[in-house]
Amino acid sequence: MMAMGPYACSPGATTDRKSFGVGLQLYTIRDAMSADVKGSLQKVSDLGYKNLELADYSNGKFYGYTASEFKKMVSDMGMEVLSSHTAVEAEGVTLENAKKMADDHAELGVKFCVHPWVEEEDRNVETYKRMVADWNEVGRIMKGAGIQFGYHNHNFEFDNLNGIVPFYDILMPELDPDLVTMEIDIFWASKAGQDLVEMFNRYPGRFQLFHLKDMFTHEAPFFDVTKDDIAPVGAGVIDFKRILAAKEVAGMKYMFVEDDNQGNGKPFEALETSIRNLTTDILV
Repeated sequence: MMAMGPYACSPGATTDRKSFGVGLQLYTIRDAMSADVKGSLQKVSDLGYKNLELADYSNGKFYGYTASEFKKMVSDMGMEVLSSHTAVEAEGVTLENAKKMADDHAELGVKFCVHPWVEEEDRNVETYKRMVADWNEVGRIMKGAGIQFGYHNHNFEFDNLNGIVPFYDILMPELDPDLVTMEIDIFWASKAGQDLVEMFNRYPGRFQLFHLKDMFTHEAPFFDVTKDDIAPVGAGVIDFKRILAAKEVAGMKYMFVEDDNQGNGKPFEALETSIRNLTTDILV
């Protein structure tokens, strides 16, 4: 339903855009956030983004603010913090650390907490298996705090490691669907040669979060994290309408725009392109 009010009939107005519930992963504007947290968040709100996914949690604080301070600042701007990226290290996590992480994020009020990355030296079958076991335990602790834990993919999980494809042979079979949801990154899965709709049909309901970013060109599948081809949503060759038509099968609840390259130095211009394309074409 479109928002009513003085801007309801104005195409692209921020009040209309917020009604679409488009989120932003703040890693997209990490340099801007380092320089000016409040000013950067206000720009995001003014562009029409409604939900936020954070990428800076350290020592119980978020971008240098306590949970209550950050939550109030975002709420006052008409946005909501829904998710947070926070890493569980490959060598393991203590139950004490996981509980603190859960408690801090519960105070922030997030619905999701997501593990975003695996270091290159840890991308082997043995370590993946160990990490998956840890993530299930963290997911259990998070669930006790009212938070859904998740895992965010890149392309390397789809690489063939001597006959084992980690995404299909370790992550999806061994992650407890009740404790760890998937945050599917459409760009990285596409660069790995995956058909997203086929994936959703194979694992219905497993993908509560979507990361949206486009690619300028179709390329042969590759598994190193090369970011040069990232495009604003709707400015490239990914068929988002086809993918989002399967969102109910996937189990999607929320979507976040992300640009690992920070818009090639112009992040807010790229964010304007993404949300304009989403709210005037892709989501209508």
